[in-house]
Amino acid sequence: MPQFNPNNFADRLKDRNAARAAELERAKKRAEAMKETAAARAEERARVAKERDERRAAREAEKRAEQDRIDAEKRAAEEERLRLEAEAAAEAERQKHEEMAKYAELLAAQKAARDARYAARKARQKR
Repeated sequence: MPQFNPNNFADRLKDRNAARAAELERAKKRAEAMKETAAARAEERARVAKERDERRAAREAEKRAEQDRIDAEKRAAEEERLRLEAEAAAEAERQKHEEMAKYAELLAAQKAARDARYAARKARQKR
């Protein structure tokens, strides 16, 4: 058997309207509380955003410094390579000149020996 409900339709409407009014009042109180802390929250968000931007700027500066260091090392290595190549080319040129000088001395010695043999032969023939 259904349970007897003494509330009639008007009572239920009145209870519903009271619940809606109470909910509206709670929402207004929450909104007022939010308004009171809105400035503090906005200030906190701004502070967090500023710190985040500072960290990002610091990371970017660190990356730029690291890239500058790497570029400087590359330039130094390239300069060292060019210096070593120039030294090697100069050494090769010096060795080439030494070899040419030795070859010229050898040719001169050979010519002197040949001339001495020729002179000896002519001296033998004149006797």
